[in-house]
Amino acid sequence: MNNNEALNIYPKTFSHIGITVPDIEEAVKFYTEVLGFYVIMEPTLVTEENETAIGQMCIDVFGEGWGTFRIAHLSSGDKIGFELFEFKESKDLKPNFEPFRTGLFHFSVQDPDVEGLVQKIVDAGGKQRMPIREYYPGEKPYRMCYVEDPFGTVFEIYSHSYELHYSAGAYK
Repeated sequence: MNNNEALNIYPKTFSHIGITVPDIEEAVKFYTEVLGFYVIMEPTLVTEENETAIGQMCIDVFGEGWGTFRIAHLSSGDKIGFELFEFKESKDLKPNFEPFRTGLFHFSVQDPDVEGLVQKIVDAGGKQRMPIREYYPGEKPYRMCYVEDPFGTVFEIYSHSYELHYSAGAYK
Protein backbone atom coordinates (compact mmCIF):
# COMPACT_ATOMS: atom_id res chain seq x y z
CA MET A 1 0.00 0.00 0.00
CA ASN A 2 1.39 3.40 -0.94
CA ASN A 3 1.00 6.61 1.09
CA ASN A 4 -1.91 7.89 -1.03
CA GLU A 5 -3.87 4.68 -0.42
CA ALA A 6 -3.17 4.85 3.32
CA LEU A 7 -4.62 8.38 3.48
CA ASN A 8 -7.92 7.11 2.01
CA ILE A 9 -8.48 4.63 4.85
CA TYR A 10 -10.38 6.25 7.71
CA PRO A 11 -13.55 5.50 9.71
CA LYS A 12 -16.61 6.51 7.71
CA THR A 13 -19.57 8.15 9.43
CA PHE A 14 -23.04 6.64 9.59
CA SER A 15 -25.58 8.55 7.46
CA HIS A 16 -28.99 6.91 7.88
CA ILE A 17 -31.02 3.73 8.07
CA GLY A 18 -34.18 2.92 6.11
CA ILE A 19 -37.10 1.09 7.73
CA THR A 20 -40.25 -0.16 5.98
CA VAL A 21 -43.44 0.35 8.00
CA PRO A 22 -47.11 -0.51 7.42
CA ASP A 23 -48.45 2.97 8.31
CA ILE A 24 -46.14 5.92 7.80
CA GLU A 25 -48.18 8.41 9.86
CA GLU A 26 -48.25 6.05 12.84
CA ALA A 27 -44.53 5.36 12.45
CA VAL A 28 -43.67 9.07 12.31
CA LYS A 29 -45.77 9.59 15.43
CA PHE A 30 -44.03 6.72 17.27
CA TYR A 31 -40.49 7.68 16.34
CA THR A 32 -41.02 11.39 17.10
CA GLU A 33 -43.12 11.09 20.26
CA VAL A 34 -41.38 8.06 21.80
CA LEU A 35 -37.77 8.29 20.57
CA GLY A 36 -37.70 12.05 20.13
CA PHE A 37 -36.55 11.98 16.50
CA TYR A 38 -37.48 15.08 14.52
CA VAL A 39 -39.05 15.37 11.09
CA ILE A 40 -36.88 16.56 8.21
CA MET A 41 -39.44 15.77 5.50
CA GLU A 42 -43.11 14.96 6.13
CA PRO A 43 -44.58 11.81 4.54
CA THR A 44 -44.41 12.29 0.78
CA LEU A 45 -45.74 10.29 -2.16
CA VAL A 46 -43.13 9.08 -4.66
CA THR A 47 -44.41 7.96 -8.07
CA GLU A 48 -42.66 5.63 -10.47
CA GLU A 49 -41.44 7.78 -13.37
CA ASN A 50 -38.27 8.55 -15.32
CA GLU A 51 -38.58 12.35 -15.40
CA THR A 52 -36.96 13.25 -12.08
CA ALA A 53 -33.75 12.25 -10.32
CA ILE A 54 -35.69 10.68 -7.42
CA GLY A 55 -37.91 8.73 -9.81
CA GLN A 56 -34.88 7.39 -11.67
CA MET A 57 -33.08 6.49 -8.42
CA CYS A 58 -36.10 4.60 -7.10
CA ILE A 59 -36.43 2.62 -10.33
CA ASP A 60 -32.73 1.76 -10.01
CA VAL A 61 -33.30 0.51 -6.45
CA PHE A 62 -36.75 -1.12 -6.62
CA GLY A 63 -36.93 -2.09 -10.29
CA GLU A 64 -40.06 -1.43 -12.29
CA GLY A 65 -43.69 -1.98 -11.41
CA TRP A 66 -43.88 -0.57 -7.87
CA GLY A 67 -46.14 2.32 -8.86
CA THR A 68 -46.01 4.52 -5.78
CA PHE A 69 -44.76 4.51 -2.22
CA ARG A 70 -44.62 6.98 0.64
CA ILE A 71 -41.45 8.15 2.37
CA ALA A 72 -40.63 10.35 5.38
CA HIS A 73 -37.25 11.51 6.65
CA LEU A 74 -36.49 11.89 10.36
CA SER A 75 -33.29 12.49 12.28
CA SER A 76 -31.92 11.48 15.66
CA GLY A 77 -30.36 13.83 18.19
CA ASP A 78 -26.90 13.07 16.80
CA LYS A 79 -28.02 13.87 13.23
CA ILE A 80 -28.34 10.26 12.01
CA GLY A 81 -31.06 9.96 9.39
CA PHE A 82 -34.04 7.68 9.86
CA GLU A 83 -35.85 7.02 6.58
CA LEU A 84 -39.35 5.50 6.74
CA PHE A 85 -40.92 3.76 3.74
CA GLU A 86 -44.52 2.65 3.25
CA PHE A 87 -45.25 0.45 0.25
CA LYS A 88 -48.67 -0.96 -0.67
CA GLU A 89 -47.32 -4.39 0.24
CA SER A 90 -46.17 -3.16 3.67
CA LYS A 91 -49.70 -3.23 5.08
CA ASP A 92 -49.82 -7.02 5.33
CA LEU A 93 -46.16 -8.06 5.60
CA LYS A 94 -44.73 -8.10 9.13
CA PRO A 95 -40.97 -8.40 9.62
CA ASN A 96 -39.63 -11.77 10.74
CA PHE A 97 -37.14 -11.66 13.58
CA GLU A 98 -34.38 -13.88 12.18
CA PRO A 99 -31.12 -12.98 13.94
CA PHE A 100 -29.29 -16.03 12.56
CA ARG A 101 -29.96 -15.07 8.96
CA THR A 102 -27.31 -13.04 7.16
CA GLY A 103 -28.18 -9.36 6.82
CA LEU A 104 -29.41 -6.54 9.00
CA PHE A 105 -30.29 -7.78 12.47
CA HIS A 106 -31.16 -4.61 14.40
CA PHE A 107 -30.23 -1.01 15.04
CA SER A 108 -29.64 0.64 18.40
CA VAL A 109 -30.49 3.92 20.09
CA GLN A 110 -28.93 5.40 23.19
CA ASP A 111 -30.78 6.80 26.20
CA PRO A 112 -29.47 7.01 29.77
CA ASP A 113 -33.01 6.21 30.99
CA VAL A 114 -33.33 2.71 29.50
CA GLU A 115 -36.11 1.81 31.92
CA GLY A 116 -38.15 4.91 31.08
CA LEU A 117 -37.72 4.50 27.32
CA VAL A 118 -38.68 0.81 27.46
CA GLN A 119 -41.86 1.76 29.33
CA LYS A 120 -42.70 4.47 26.77
CA ILE A 121 -42.22 1.94 23.95
CA VAL A 122 -44.51 -0.59 25.64
CA ASP A 123 -47.10 2.12 26.41
CA ALA A 124 -47.06 3.12 22.70
CA GLY A 125 -47.83 -0.45 21.56
CA GLY A 126 -44.30 -1.83 21.23
CA LYS A 127 -42.78 -4.77 23.13
CA GLN A 128 -40.00 -5.37 25.60
CA ARG A 129 -38.24 -8.49 24.27
CA MET A 130 -36.03 -9.22 27.31
CA PRO A 131 -35.25 -7.97 30.81
CA ILE A 132 -33.02 -4.91 31.05
CA ARG A 133 -29.50 -6.25 31.52
CA GLU A 134 -26.22 -4.82 32.83
CA TYR A 135 -22.92 -5.39 31.05
CA TYR A 136 -20.82 -4.98 34.22
CA PRO A 137 -23.16 -5.72 37.15
CA GLY A 138 -22.14 -3.90 40.30
CA GLU A 139 -19.18 -2.30 38.52
CA LYS A 140 -20.46 0.07 35.78
CA PRO A 141 -23.97 1.38 35.06
CA TYR A 142 -24.05 0.20 31.41
CA ARG A 143 -27.48 -1.24 30.60
CA MET A 144 -29.22 -2.55 27.51
CA CYS A 145 -32.50 -4.02 26.34
CA TYR A 146 -33.96 -5.34 23.09
CA VAL A 147 -37.39 -3.96 22.22
CA GLU A 148 -39.77 -3.94 19.28
CA ASP A 149 -41.63 -1.00 17.78
CA PRO A 150 -45.41 -1.35 17.28
CA PHE A 151 -44.77 -2.46 13.67
CA GLY A 152 -42.49 -5.41 14.50
CA THR A 153 -39.05 -3.87 13.96
CA VAL A 154 -36.58 -5.03 16.60
CA PHE A 155 -34.05 -2.60 18.00
CA GLU A 156 -31.80 -2.22 21.01
CA ILE A 157 -31.44 0.47 23.65
CA TYR A 158 -28.07 1.28 25.24
CA SER A 159 -27.64 3.46 28.31
CA HIS A 160 -24.18 4.66 27.25
CA SER A 161 -22.15 4.98 24.06
CA TYR A 162 -21.16 1.96 22.04
CA GLU A 163 -17.49 2.67 22.79
CA LEU A 164 -18.05 2.68 26.55
CA HIS A 165 -20.04 -0.55 26.45
CA TYR A 166 -17.29 -2.49 24.70
CA SER A 167 -13.95 -0.75 25.31
CA ALA A 168 -13.40 -2.52 28.63
CA GLY A 169 -14.08 -5.98 27.18
CA ALA A 170 -17.76 -6.66 27.84
CA TYR A 171 -17.40 -10.39 27.14
CA LYS A 172 -15.01 -11.19 29.97
